[in-house]
Amino acid sequence: MAAAPAKTAAPAKKKDTRPGWLKATQPFAVGGIAGSFATCCIQPIDMVKVRIQLAQKGATKNPVAICKEIIKNEGFSSLYKGLDAGIIRQLTYTTARMGIFRWTSDALKKEGEKSIPLWKKAVAGLTAGGLGAAFGNPADLALIRLQADATLPADQRRNYTGVFNALTRIVKEEGVLGLWKGAGPTVVRAMALNLGMLASFDQSKEYFAKSFGNGWTTSFLASGISGFFAVTMSLPFDFVKTRIQKQKPDAQGKLQYSGTLDCFKKVIAADGPMALYSGYPTYYARIAPHAMITLMAVDVLNNTITGAYMK
Repeated sequence: MAAAPAKTAAPAKKKDTRPGWLKATQPFAVGGIAGSFATCCIQPIDMVKVRIQLAQKGATKNPVAICKEIIKNEGFSSLYKGLDAGIIRQLTYTTARMGIFRWTSDALKKEGEKSIPLWKKAVAGLTAGGLGAAFGNPADLALIRLQADATLPADQRRNYTGVFNALTRIVKEEGVLGLWKGAGPTVVRAMALNLGMLASFDQSKEYFAKSFGNGWTTSFLASGISGFFAVTMSLPFDFVKTRIQKQKPDAQGKLQYSGTLDCFKKVIAADGPMALYSGYPTYYARIAPHAMITLMAVDVLNNTITGAYMK
């Protein structure tokens, strides 16, 4: 009688040997690096987006025409004005929000639970957006002012020489709390953006992974959906944030907008509710690719780092 074939032993399951400090800091570091890389890719689009939002009524809002005008009047390098502030913003804001989102998601996960429901992802996204934006507001304020300066009359321009000059002068001229000017709409905008971006990305990855596995296809499709929700949910708040951060007192020392709600009301009364979606195509071209590049870069970096410690 023939002997029964020997059973093949199942391959040993690899173990994650990352040290505790790396597990704790990796989401923050990876988020900041990925966000900085994405910012370098889309900075010219961001410049055009800001100019569209600050354009006076009746002025052209064609992104191609505005891009040509910037290059003609200010030089090609002006498309990258504020890049240093943009990178510092990513190293503060995105480092914080990506790390806080992953930390909050893990904290909300019950023992033995492989994934958390969408509402918990939403809570994590809102928390990460709010705290990350509060931490990164100084760099965001400097970025907006650097990009908007050329749109002001010559006698009203601040003429910052760079992000550190902007931050230093804001503290000197407006006080330390001046660094958080416009923080209210910035935080609300970030909460809306991260609710749309991070919660939908995680949820979409779980859905597509069933058909495509945890590879590039899943990451690309999920990041595309994430970009759409991030744009649509955050643009009105981004519009208001830009208006508030750019404003200067008039001759009587009075600001045009007293806060987020006041800005919403005045813009809607003057130009209608759809004015809040001014520059949607350009904003989409700026936010969606940034979200996609950031999230795919995060996946690549996480897989590379974690893979190196799988034994």
